[in-house]
Amino acid sequence: MSVDLAHIRQVMAEADCLYTEEQVEAAIAAVAQTINDELAERNPVVFCVMNGGLIFSGKLVPKLNFPLELSYLHATRYRNETSGGELFWKAKPEISFIDRDVLIIDDILDEGHTLGAIIDFCRHAGASAVHTAVLIDKDHQRKARPEMKADYVGLSCIDRYIFGYGMDYKGYWRNAPGIYAVKGM
Repeated sequence: MSVDLAHIRQVMAEADCLYTEEQVEAAIAAVAQTINDELAERNPVVFCVMNGGLIFSGKLVPKLNFPLELSYLHATRYRNETSGGELFWKAKPEISFIDRDVLIIDDILDEGHTLGAIIDFCRHAGASAVHTAVLIDKDHQRKARPEMKADYVGLSCIDRYIFGYGMDYKGYWRNAPGIYAVKGM
């Protein structure tokens, strides 16, 4: 499969910046402070949801000023496409979290299928509590579960196809220094 890099570059050139790097960094700092206040004494196991949660986790975790165990998991519905399909586990958690608090860090709460499945997995595998932190909570009425809410949210955004800070457009622009919306999507 060949990639049309001209198209990928054009998407960025035409994208609308929803949040600047400075705004995103301020939101991450605020999330970190809240997590520090609420989880510092809970001895959590922290899981980064790959690949989307990588940048948010990398920015957030150093701001958490308490001892924690850190690992990753990889579950996806997108596989470099622009719409989700069936949940696919690429890597399940390898650190035991039985009778422990778990903090799941992900890039976005969109419809919540992936995050909901990860939460269910952790609960069924023995976590005493499961907390979620997302950089972006997309504002719409299509959540997989009406009650689905993240415990810690950096920013809210309109219902558009977005990328940057870990979120991708067809596998690209996770590295964009801000949150951008694809023109026309």
